[in-house]
Amino acid sequence: MQTRVSDPAEDRRPRSGRRIDALDALRGLVMVLMAVDHSSGEFNRGRLFSDSAAFYHPHDPLPAAQFMTRWITHLCAPTFVFLAGTSLSLSIARRVASGERALSIDWQLFSRGAVIAGFELWVSFFWMPPGHYLFQVLYAIGTCFILMVPLRRLPTTAMVALGAFLGVFGEALVGAVYVPPPGTTPLLGALLLVPGDHGALIIGYPTLFWLSPMLLGWGFGRYLLANPPPGAVMRRLVVGGALSLALFVAVRGEDAYGNMRLLRDDASVVQWLHVSKYPPSLTYMTLELGCASLVLAAFYALPANAFSPKNLLVVLGRTPMFFYLLHIPLLVGAAHALDLEHRAGLGATYLFGALVVCSLYPACLFYGRYKARHPNGITRYV
Repeated sequence: MQTRVSDPAEDRRPRSGRRIDALDALRGLVMVLMAVDHSSGEFNRGRLFSDSAAFYHPHDPLPAAQFMTRWITHLCAPTFVFLAGTSLSLSIARRVASGERALSIDWQLFSRGAVIAGFELWVSFFWMPPGHYLFQVLYAIGTCFILMVPLRRLPTTAMVALGAFLGVFGEALVGAVYVPPPGTTPLLGALLLVPGDHGALIIGYPTLFWLSPMLLGWGFGRYLLANPPPGAVMRRLVVGGALSLALFVAVRGEDAYGNMRLLRDDASVVQWLHVSKYPPSLTYMTLELGCASLVLAAFYALPANAFSPKNLLVVLGRTPMFFYLLHIPLLVGAAHALDLEHRAGLGATYLFGALVVCSLYPACLFYGRYKARHPNGITRYV
């Protein structure tokens, strides 16, 4: 990674291989929201987990405060995977331009994906009983990276079209491979499309659903490589976000295909926002990516010098894996040490979410600087 140069207007453009601060800030916001969700998972006795037709029964209560605490964190996974695709697009383009061999790029991409997926063993150590393993967002990102080894050779339009296809027709694909009752779908089909409990293995994030935002993010990265001015990027994000939200309204209003069988009980705001994450429905993806696009557009609309290198969101956005791997044991350990595991409420949820962010900020700041000085070592994976 290159050091900062004198022209701050370049901070949000990929020329010279520099980080794009607006992308980092959005990624950092995702880290903060994720800390709230995982804090809720450790401390909150009233935490809702109704994001699937498999978990929710019609007319189950959805208390507004608890629901919104869970709902704001839905932004995290699709945005994080989308930005991973964007960053991958930019970094591979730089490596190709530098003359690096295709085989070297493929190997680094494959190995990085395998390591990221392997980090689920670390997460499972804290969240699962011995001998049980949870495949979540790191599994999805890691396996998507591996799939990108061959896919990166496709034209950009083909990759974006494939991403859109998987998002729109994912529900039909689930219907084609799902074998009831839950947990009896063949393992390969479960790893790719159908979440569920398979004995010692719990699959929360099937690969193909999360390949969709990664491919869309790749396409956005290719657009940024043309070095459009921030105003043009902002306008495109606003239009894209508005179209995505319009599609959400149309599909959620129809209340049939595209909702992954998690239908509305009524016309309330909560029921409109109550979409399926496991597996992600078309309404879930369009709602969250639409919101993410508008937030990113707002970041692009800020003055060019709005983000300093010490800005909290930028710091966390440049060290997301480092933050992710450390915040989980901190939250689990704190809940256990204080004897508050699933015994507190929303106050403790937000308090400990804020505390873990603040406590890890100095470490992330230090690690980010170290990573900038050593871009080609183990820091490529963390």
